[in-house]
Amino acid sequence: MPNFTSSPRTLKRNRSERIFRAICQSAIALTALFLVFLISNLAINAIPSLTQYVVRLSLVVDPAKVDATQIAAGDFQAIVRTAIAAEFPDVTAKPEKKKLVKLFSTSIAENLQRQVTADPSLIGKTITVEGPLAADADSFLKGQQMSVSALGENSDFEARALAKLKEAGKLTREFSWSLLTNGDSRSPEKAGLRGAFMGSLFTIAITLLVALPLGVAAALYLEEFARQSRLRDLIEVNINNLAAVPSIIFGLLGLAVFVNKFGLPRSSPLVGGLVLALLVLPTIIIASRAALRSVPPSIREAALGVGASHQQSVFHHVLPLAVPGILTGTILGVARALGETAPLLMIGMVAFIADVPTRITDAATALPVQVYLWSALPEAAFRSRTSVAILALLIVLFVFNALAIWLRNRFERRW
Repeated sequence: MPNFTSSPRTLKRNRSERIFRAICQSAIALTALFLVFLISNLAINAIPSLTQYVVRLSLVVDPAKVDATQIAAGDFQAIVRTAIAAEFPDVTAKPEKKKLVKLFSTSIAENLQRQVTADPSLIGKTITVEGPLAADADSFLKGQQMSVSALGENSDFEARALAKLKEAGKLTREFSWSLLTNGDSRSPEKAGLRGAFMGSLFTIAITLLVALPLGVAAALYLEEFARQSRLRDLIEVNINNLAAVPSIIFGLLGLAVFVNKFGLPRSSPLVGGLVLALLVLPTIIIASRAALRSVPPSIREAALGVGASHQQSVFHHVLPLAVPGILTGTILGVARALGETAPLLMIGMVAFIADVPTRITDAATALPVQVYLWSALPEAAFRSRTSVAILALLIVLFVFNALAIWLRNRFERRW
């Protein structure tokens, strides 16, 4: 009997299979290595922004600078400057006093105003107010790849001032809650992700509310009710082509139709959601049709055999069985929309928005746009915050993809 396992052709085939398997495994390992490098690099760059140095100042709420009847018009920054001067009584030259003031964030005056607004009885009293250092001073204390010269010319003076505050126990390093609770700001120490996160949340909610029912309805009609015709073939071809159209084209369409034609508010999550709904609609239709097509014909035949109408067989039997596939495709499409930047740039969501949006018609930005904005700013502290924003966006995308995988595994049926 011939030995087929040792024949030259069999050995060559087995060797080719081993080489192919090794290439595939190497590709997976290389991809994992790149992913680990990306995540670790972002995490290392993001670490400095997770904490910040907070200074505590004892100051007198001077009645001459704050009127109890017009608290909002009070000169709180002057009160803070007086408190800073009191911390350094040996500094008398005006240029050096200006350098000292630049070490402290304007958030201190804002925190003081909030305290006095909440309790006007503090006027005339000595209170303790805390707030972050300015971004350059904070970065210097963290050793964030910056020399003392980052604080300005003749910066030994500022370095000694910071050391004095630290030795006096006036400085503490705390978690940077402002990164999560604040909106955008021109000052790195006050800039946060809350505004961009809420903008993304509103935008994706509008996208889902518009794209999901329209996409499922279109898929049901094309797959279950539409007769075979040239018009149906034309619609199917155009849907497949729309799935490959560059996203910026949808941004131009949204600008021309929703903003210029219908006058919807520019830079709002409402317009952003409508544009992204157009973007993901072809993906949802294609995924929904595939899910409906995966239901065995025997389900339809059994429903019709017991007297159900065609419509009843579709909505009572076929559609419920296709829901897991439809949801999986929808979530993956929405995850893609969440990371899109170009369409949102075209409709004005690239604007600087300091306030946190509370409605779908408020001016807002989104997480990918926030990454774009911060990465273009010259301040070194914004580079670290950019890494935090990228990680936040990646976490949201991972959650969406994990949800899609869970839904597929949870409700998948094998026929």
